[in-house]
Amino acid sequence: MEVDERLALIKEVGVEIQTEEDLKNLLSKKKQFVAYDGFEPSGKIHIAQAILRTINVNKMIKAGAKFKMLVADWHAWANNKMGGDLDRIQTVGKYFIEVWKASGMDLKNVEFVWVSDMVKDDNYWKTVMQVARNSTVKRILRCGQIMGRSEDEVLQASQILYPCMQAADIFYLKADVCQLGLDQRKVNMLAREVGPTLGFWKPVVVSHHMLMGLLSPLKDAKDATERAIAMKMSKSKPDSAVFMTDTAEEIAKKLSKAYCPEKEVEENPILEYCKFIIFESFDEITIKRPEKFGGNLVIKSYEELEKLYADGKIHPLDLKKATAEYVDKLVAPVREHFAKDPEARRLKEQVESFTVTR
Repeated sequence: MEVDERLALIKEVGVEIQTEEDLKNLLSKKKQFVAYDGFEPSGKIHIAQAILRTINVNKMIKAGAKFKMLVADWHAWANNKMGGDLDRIQTVGKYFIEVWKASGMDLKNVEFVWVSDMVKDDNYWKTVMQVARNSTVKRILRCGQIMGRSEDEVLQASQILYPCMQAADIFYLKADVCQLGLDQRKVNMLAREVGPTLGFWKPVVVSHHMLMGLLSPLKDAKDATERAIAMKMSKSKPDSAVFMTDTAEEIAKKLSKAYCPEKEVEENPILEYCKFIIFESFDEITIKRPEKFGGNLVIKSYEELEKLYADGKIHPLDLKKATAEYVDKLVAPVREHFAKDPEARRLKEQVESFTVTR
């Protein structure tokens, strides 16, 4: 692929790129570059973490990325996830990897790196200290959103350490590109600022879209980042997300109750599922309708779907039913994997027995 083709593919992933010029320079110099994302193992994995993550990783790989997926077990520990139980956190990390095995991720080109291995290296902690020494407490507190915490929330000392670790991860992993969600923007920008000062590089930040939760969106967020966090799926609110081991009945029930105002296309989570997941996975979809309402519709692009919905030619209930059907087709292989593989099933049962903490 030519540089422009690779750039166009990465732009499909990133709703914001810091900066496009830096990315283009990187692609012109390197046929293969290192991109990374990290995840806190906490509770069950939902469709954004599994399917949307798979779609984005595969596009990055096609554009030339060697992808490093950071299993941020120590970060989750610092953030008091799973009640601060590191063993449980690591069990959840293994469970996440099992989900990705069945989600279509190009695992031949993905390396899973555990932070619990990185922390054994003194060089890692040296980099963490370098980031901390070149950052103010005020700046680190502003990064609290990356942990799902607000700036005015009282943090534990371990949580103040977290952003310093996450910035250090980038340089320790030798990542050219930070390919994380928009909710992680602040710490990625911190890394861009301190990198050259510390003798490292200025990583390119490719921030992907945060898939909306299924519930009604928040209207009074302070800024775009806070709004993105507030609107995303939440494991503490099961009806806000489809989880990767949900049954077909559970998926249909959740989507039937989802926020989906008639004719409205902005901040409509059902349409978001269609745009970022369904039409990325299927060439066309069929909206099933009774003959008296015009019969079935075969739709070949998201743009066509959005126009028909905005014009009132598709009823919200019909759209929800169709979306549930296609989402179930994507989740079904994961359910089957956990049903057939004894070790995967054991991990699932363990994770489902854990109490999820914020």
